Amino acid sequence: MNNTEAIALLEAMLRIPSVSGNEERLAAFLVETMDRLGISAFIDRAGNAVGMVGDGPLTALLLGHMDTVPGDIPVRIENGKLYGRGAVDAKGPLAAFIVATARLAAAGALPLRVIIIGCVEEEAPSSRGAQYVVRRYRPDLCIVGEPSGWDALTLGYKGSLRASLRLEQPASHSAHAAQTAAERACAIWQRIHQQAERFNAGRTRAFDQLLPALVGINSGGDGRYNWAELQVSMRLPPDLPPDAAEEWLRETAGCSVNVLGATPAWSGSRTTPLHRALARAIRAQGGKPRYLLKTGTADLNLVAPAWGCPALAYGPGDAALDHTPDEHIVLDEYLRGIHVLEDTLRSVGALMQTNVQEIPAFT
Repeated sequence: MNNTEAIALLEAMLRIPSVSGNEERLAAFLVETMDRLGISAFIDRAGNAVGMVGDGPLTALLLGHMDTVPGDIPVRIENGKLYGRGAVDAKGPLAAFIVATARLAAAGALPLRVIIIGCVEEEAPSSRGAQYVVRRYRPDLCIVGEPSGWDALTLGYKGSLRASLRLEQPASHSAHAAQTAAERACAIWQRIHQQAERFNAGRTRAFDQLLPALVGINSGGDGRYNWAELQVSMRLPPDLPPDAAEEWLRETAGCSVNVLGATPAWSGSRTTPLHRALARAIRAQGGKPRYLLKTGTADLNLVAPAWGCPALAYGPGDAALDHTPDEHIVLDEYLRGIHVLEDTLRSVGALMQTNVQEIPAFT
């Protein structure tokens, strides 16, 4: 695929809406596209789009996601930028996976087996696509497709905990001195925020801090009881696993806490053969590799500890544009990212040959 075709692929992907839970059209398009490019493809039982190509003693799994958050953005190219929902998070990285692999396969220069997976529901609490994948594959290396910038590698992500907090009290007139349920809920949030600041004292890196966010608040009543609910999201540092974070939240809030989902933080070494190969590829494109620890959470948190292989997140695009109404990818960065991935896949096998181990067959 030449650069024009690479851009056309991403533009076509952006024109297919794929909000979490509605990825079927995009999955079918990607399977058709990968088959046409010589990558054997199918849709698995979870709805993921899967492509496989190449042979060799090592297997690289390129794990992206097809789904996006809601919010339509007109697809267009302006001033060297391609706009559209998912351009950065994360159709851009997924398209780069497909193009880089197809180019190497077409040139007969693919020295290892490559599996490309576009997962469903990464943006949803379920992470259904990755949950299905993690039980069925055991790759030798994994790259998760998330925007890092073409010249940066993401070494790890914070953990997360999402919870609904609820309190109830007998109904009373708002003219009375007693606090309303809504007022008490606001006080609970302030206490959470203050206790998080105490937890973070002396912690200079955001990656090491507890970062709570109030993402929703509601209140009401039935004439006998009034109630208030807080929807809270907490980004967790490596030394605060989800079970400890839940205990911290219950003690701090002092009300009913219903945990909706949780993921521990994860970060890996920057010195594996995969990391070295990708850093060399960035240098070959004229960049200076940057190493990132991110405050968000990604499928890397799920698959990396389960597989125990060299793993990182990489993809062209500015992560600051995730979920925004201005989401776009700079086309030059997208094309550079493809070249970086090509060089990485071409060279990583040789770097890892001395550590080849027998792995279970795919199921």
